[in-house]
Amino acid sequence: MSARWTPSVLVLLAALGACAAPAQPPPAAAPVVLEEVHGSPPEDVPSALDRIDDPALPAPLVDPARVIAGGPPPDGIPPIDEPRFERAGEVDWLSDDEPVLAPAIGQVARAYPVRILIWHEIVNDTVDGRPVVITYCPLCNSALGFERRLGERLLTFGTSGKLYLSDLVMYDRQTESLWSQIEGRAIAGMLAGAELNRVPVQTVTWAQWRAANPDGWVLSRDTGVDRDYGRNPYTGYDAPGSQPFLFDGAPDPRLPPKERVAALGGDADPVAVPLIALTEAGVVEVEVAGRTVVVWAVGGLRSALDTGRIADGRTVGATGAFDPVLDGRRLHFLRDGADRFVDAETGSTWTVLGEAVAGPLTGARLTPVEHLDTFWFAWAAFHPTTRIVEIP
Repeated sequence: MSARWTPSVLVLLAALGACAAPAQPPPAAAPVVLEEVHGSPPEDVPSALDRIDDPALPAPLVDPARVIAGGPPPDGIPPIDEPRFERAGEVDWLSDDEPVLAPAIGQVARAYPVRILIWHEIVNDTVDGRPVVITYCPLCNSALGFERRLGERLLTFGTSGKLYLSDLVMYDRQTESLWSQIEGRAIAGMLAGAELNRVPVQTVTWAQWRAANPDGWVLSRDTGVDRDYGRNPYTGYDAPGSQPFLFDGAPDPRLPPKERVAALGGDADPVAVPLIALTEAGVVEVEVAGRTVVVWAVGGLRSALDTGRIADGRTVGATGAFDPVLDGRRLHFLRDGADRFVDAETGSTWTVLGEAVAGPLTGARLTPVEHLDTFWFAWAAFHPTTRIVEIP
């Protein structure tokens, strides 16, 4: 596919929900369901999925005309509702540099390979008894995790087939309300205005995650559908200078639309750190909503949206954002020559996942701060007052 996307790409997006691929080789050991994923029963209420402006529903929070069809029908890009997992040591189908999503939840870590999420976008899961949904929107390059519990409801999510500002629009199966992924809120339907609690998620390399979690669990390719996991159906989408797909706004001109940023602060104090400069600097301290956050980056992570095979994508940066205060002690960091981080106070060595692996603080972990690796156009569309951090 050309890096210049046109409406003809609708054919490709529709194919995501319908095309089959040769079955994947069987895993070395049978993948397992770790915890059952349950949701509340469907409710007998009007559906925003059927009609976003149904007069029996609360008024949508956004212009209904801007919630547009992306190509596939609801669940045409099939979410994963019964995720199965393999032990990290049994996984031989991921390359060291390709991206996995690493949510900061659970005593035993789980990784969600982007080579799988790029075909499914949503995983309804339960981790240590905590119902969560892990999401990835290729068009915005945005990976986000949320708690699925909302008051007395336990939600499960599907792909609506719609986009808002080029971003994934989810729907919950209990009320069929529509949810903006980047905002984490219901924008239409019976639950309009409701917001989900977020779970911090990092995008790191498989090698980085595996080194930190040798006994962790990895989302299996045993998803119930046949897809060519490892192939990128969005070839060339993140090419510099290219335009976002089905984005009906005017991209903020302060940065190129597809420039990658580490974004923090949400609605309270939105901040964006350009990834190229951050990767060169290694560490930057950012004031966000009155608190100091340390943001890290290392190179080597493969782009999932570049070449036809994810493992061959060009290298970009893996990032982390953390509270630099540990047990009441403020730490200051520099990146060393081995793509690790060293604190000035104790000389301990830290990984991009925020864990000390050498020195006096070995085994300590920094508290992650919610942040998002995404394209500039997407973050700025939802947060037009964003401050851009300039790194000398």
